[in-house]
Amino acid sequence: MKIYRLLSLILAVILLVGCFAACDAGDGDGSTAESTADGSGTTTATETTTDEVMTKGEEALAPFVDYVDQLKLDMSSPTKKAEVTVKQHIDGDTTHFYIDKTEMERGIIKARYLAINTPESTGQIEEWGKAASNFTKEKLSNATSIIVECEGAKWEPDSTGDRYLVWVWYKPSEDADYRNLNLEILQNGLAIANKSTNSLYGDICMQAIAQATAYKLYVFSGEKDPDFYYGGAIELNIKELRSNPTAYSNKRVAFEGIITRNDGESVYVEEFDEITDMYHGISVYYGFKNLGPGADVLLPGNRVRIVGSMQYYEAGGTWQVTDLNYDMLDPTNPSNIQKLGDGYSPAYTEVSIETFFDSKISVTLVTEGEDGEEVETIKELPYAELALNTTVTMKNLKVVSTYTTQNGGDNDGAISITCQVDGRNIVVRTAVLKDADGKLVTSEAFEGKTLDVKGIITYFDGSYQIKLLSMKDVIIK
Repeated sequence: MKIYRLLSLILAVILLVGCFAACDAGDGDGSTAESTADGSGTTTATETTTDEVMTKGEEALAPFVDYVDQLKLDMSSPTKKAEVTVKQHIDGDTTHFYIDKTEMERGIIKARYLAINTPESTGQIEEWGKAASNFTKEKLSNATSIIVECEGAKWEPDSTGDRYLVWVWYKPSEDADYRNLNLEILQNGLAIANKSTNSLYGDICMQAIAQATAYKLYVFSGEKDPDFYYGGAIELNIKELRSNPTAYSNKRVAFEGIITRNDGESVYVEEFDEITDMYHGISVYYGFKNLGPGADVLLPGNRVRIVGSMQYYEAGGTWQVTDLNYDMLDPTNPSNIQKLGDGYSPAYTEVSIETFFDSKISVTLVTEGEDGEEVETIKELPYAELALNTTVTMKNLKVVSTYTTQNGGDNDGAISITCQVDGRNIVVRTAVLKDADGKLVTSEAFEGKTLDVKGIITYFDGSYQIKLLSMKDVIIK
């Protein structure tokens, strides 16, 4: 009984001390700002004075602290650092940078941000993923200088072995101090902690996370993400998806088609439409997502039902479907990708250069009017736009010039072949090709030759082109 009385006394003292601490939590100096989610991938700020205690709901909050402003980049510290420029924005916590080749032989560092884990926005789509991705892109796009820093004296790869763990510092203007973007993402509630405690800047990261949690920012808000689609999949066909892609942006869609080719971490799906009398296609990105037995659904030659999210791929300037799901315990679930049949072949529609560039196809778009009624609009679209990601054949392409990619990236060895037929130029872009003996195919194999090509219609740098994925798909004359 004495022990119980002693424990009760200790508990009472702890509660009393906690009450006094809570009363003092609002004291501080300087003006502060409250960050609030507006769904745009950025934050807005509301100034307050030192005497104010900010409130959110029923909870009293101390003034908002800009921890990023407190953390300074020390260029004299022993950690490895390098100035970089953006090559490609991936998502909230991954960016590909150009870096001096004395640091990385390829001249590229695929940076995975230390201490943070933002919601997914590529192979998988999660709430607040777009907001985090947009936030990172906006900060880096407007930066006058960017420096990456690792934890120690050498660049350390992450678990994939292909990305490197770094802190990203950026200057918002020429006369400004460097700001730590990792910390700023945490401070704005756009990421959860990822081994933050034991990191180089662990203490201040944990303070930023605690504050973002208290302020219920973004991922800690408990609110719905205005940029996230919570509805069920919209049933449609590929023609409707290709004809009016913006109408389905960020929404889940479901359609059927035949998988024609696998290209890296994507597959191409095409389907014939009797009204337009042509094939329409879409690229489906499965990326790093582990679909388990569902991966067998995505094999070329299969007829499939695809269910995923319609997303704009900024790096390629095209639309794709991503965020696929497969439940092996419930394979017939309508939210799953499903195999409907096999033994199908790509169409490889033979197309002339005139049709490819000059032909227009009339399509009927059905949209919802202001009164909720369906509205039909007839629209003429270029053939290549409607046939994007489908298989085609084009013959008698005379090679005019070639260019081989050599920028230190994954596409080193890929060839852009400028060809001419009937006085018109078209580019055939190859994958990194190997011959029957496994040797790299170089531009010499094509120079001065005439080609019959089977490929995929793709889009690059404002122009439609044909992508050649295998040496089996080209006849060299």
